[in-house]
Amino acid sequence: MAKAKGPQGKRVTLKMAKNSIRVSFDGKRRLDLSKMGITTFPKCILELADVEELDLSRNMLKKIPDTIEKFQNLLWLDLHSNQLDELPAAIGTLQNLTFLNLCNNKLTTESLPEELNLLKNLRTLNLGLNLLDSVPTTLGALKELINVGLFDNALTIIPNVVKNLPKLEKLNVKRNPLKELEKEEEYEDPIKRIETLYLVEQKDLCSSCLKVCQSERDELIKLGDITPSSSKKLSFPLLLTPNSSAKDNQEEWRVR
Repeated sequence: MAKAKGPQGKRVTLKMAKNSIRVSFDGKRRLDLSKMGITTFPKCILELADVEELDLSRNMLKKIPDTIEKFQNLLWLDLHSNQLDELPAAIGTLQNLTFLNLCNNKLTTESLPEELNLLKNLRTLNLGLNLLDSVPTTLGALKELINVGLFDNALTIIPNVVKNLPKLEKLNVKRNPLKELEKEEEYEDPIKRIETLYLVEQKDLCSSCLKVCQSERDELIKLGDITPSSSKKLSFPLLLTPNSSAKDNQEEWRVR
């Protein structure tokens, strides 16, 4: 009985690949094979290994072969939205890479090769939407990194060697169960709950608010000499509070 075969995907020929090369405004040649339903790395594109950019995103690739090392001119490699669950160690040979997008795959911390730390010129690394439960500290060796995407994983901590990268400008760690974020939320919560209480000095009130306050204070002084009956409860509907009658003016006097 023959074994059931998985999806074969679209077969890419050398002619198709050549017709898929685009030249960017700065003269770089991009081989764009995105959204083509490819399930296996096309061997024919090894004959076009002198391109500077390679886009294999939004396909069904499960593996990148060691032959990726043939693309020594690559500056830009986009593999996002595939089904990759591992990377070859040979990816570390692409030392001219400045951009590497691995977002939306099935990569785990263990499946990231240590050789990633050889990509010394890498400026953008996107590992978002994967299955990482920790960040390899070897990423701390990538001193040129400017943008790092680690969003939508299972990370509980971000190593200081990553947070303290010398050129890092953007670190996206959204939607991870980070302990440090939980602590920040716990700390911020009481502040948020008392955020609506404002203490102001007389000099910080606008003239109209000050008049109302003084008027109410005078009324309170007068009422202080009167003993109210037990059956009636005093009501001060015009008593000024920052969140009631002064609401429209609070931007003028709020303590900043």
